Amino acid sequence: MQLRRLHPAFDGVEVVFASVQSTYADDVPNHRFYRIRNVTRWDRWNLVVIVVQLVGILLKERPRTVITTGAGPGMIALALAKVLLGSKTIWIDSIANCEELSGAGWQARHFADVWLTQWPQLAQAGGPEYWGAVL
Repeated sequence: MQLRRLHPAFDGVEVVFASVQSTYADDVPNHRFYRIRNVTRWDRWNLVVIVVQLVGILLKERPRTVITTGAGPGMIALALAKVLLGSKTIWIDSIANCEELSGAGWQARHFADVWLTQWPQLAQAGGPEYWGAVL
């Protein structure tokens, strides 16, 4: 939902979406859409599955830039895109994380070329930066 609100910024650029929610495909007609498995740090089997899924998507699509609004699957996608393809990567921590950055957000700093929070009070020297809220 948050990434869709940024959609006007992508006018004239080919955009491919991936989500753990298959119903989100209806919200992005005329775009390629991939449903990926959801994963948590405690679910090692799904971690293997999502890595295989994401590697397949990344090798097929070969994105120059990967943008995510958070959670584990997005952090894994950033890491894989950076390591495998040298893609530019942007992490926008979820608007839901108003008191502290998410765990995945802290990990994403290692792979994100741009590391953002949507809450000004969470911005700090060295990142994440605050450029405004998506919602």
